[in-house]
Amino acid sequence: MADVISKQFTPYQPKPDEEYMSKAQLEHFRSILNDWKAELSEELDRTVHTMQDEVTMFADPNDRASQESDMTLELRNRDRERKLIKKIDETLRNIEHDEYGYCEGCGIEIGLKRLEARPTATLCIDCKTLDELRERQVAK
Repeated sequence: MADVISKQFTPYQPKPDEEYMSKAQLEHFRSILNDWKAELSEELDRTVHTMQDEVTMFADPNDRASQESDMTLELRNRDRERKLIKKIDETLRNIEHDEYGYCEGCGIEIGLKRLEARPTATLCIDCKTLDELRERQVAK
């Protein structure tokens, strides 16, 4: 699934009295994001090559429909991954501009553990929870 980093990384262990979003921490997240982006890009390339290789016209309409359904699902997944790559690029830009790790809603620290779970997070857990509650209320 696109929202999950499949490559394992060592969680960051901050040094005593280390400042939040220090150079070492920023480098840690930059590395995670670049690895994740490379992994997603490889998947996209692999899908394109696989789909080009698998284009076959089946005589049986059921086989053809099944293949089209599989391709549609695969394309939907890849589209999600392309959007995630854009979000990773935005996050990398935030790191370059020293805007990473702080909540866009209230300005507090998002926290290392939350960022390791979701490196593209832009909201602290409290603001994200409020955001989701508002979304649910609007959906009703």
